[in-house]
Amino acid sequence: MSLESKINEDIKKAMLAREKEKLEALRAVKTALLVAKTEKGASETISEDAEIKILQRLVKQRKESATIFEERNRKELAQKEWFEASIIEEYLPEQMSDEELTSIIQKIVDQVGAKSMADMGKVMGIASKELAGKAEGKAIADKVKSILNS
Repeated sequence: MSLESKINEDIKKAMLAREKEKLEALRAVKTALLVAKTEKGASETISEDAEIKILQRLVKQRKESATIFEERNRKELAQKEWFEASIIEEYLPEQMSDEELTSIIQKIVDQVGAKSMADMGKVMGIASKELAGKAEGKAIADKVKSILNS
């Protein structure tokens, strides 16, 4: 079952169950997918990688908004954003554990022969492609920095 059809099914379920907040999050995902499909030069279908990137972007937006709301003492708005982020994250592949991430990045560092922070770009290029959807970009970058600085 494609992501789009799964989202449509879950929208129907949320409507029947009258889950307003969940419905808003699902509709945001559906809208983002439709926009991606109708962009200039886009094809009728979206690749799985593109779907994952869209979902990651939506989650990141929600988390950033929630953080800003918390800084401004708007707890109710922050809670809504955190909730929507958690709903959208359910459609992402399972994230890697810290140990798995460290292991894979260490292999990439060894493979590239990176010795210092000057080599971070080489490592990040390979790591970002290999770990797409399995780990957040910030987590990858932080792990690469810690390995290269040690």
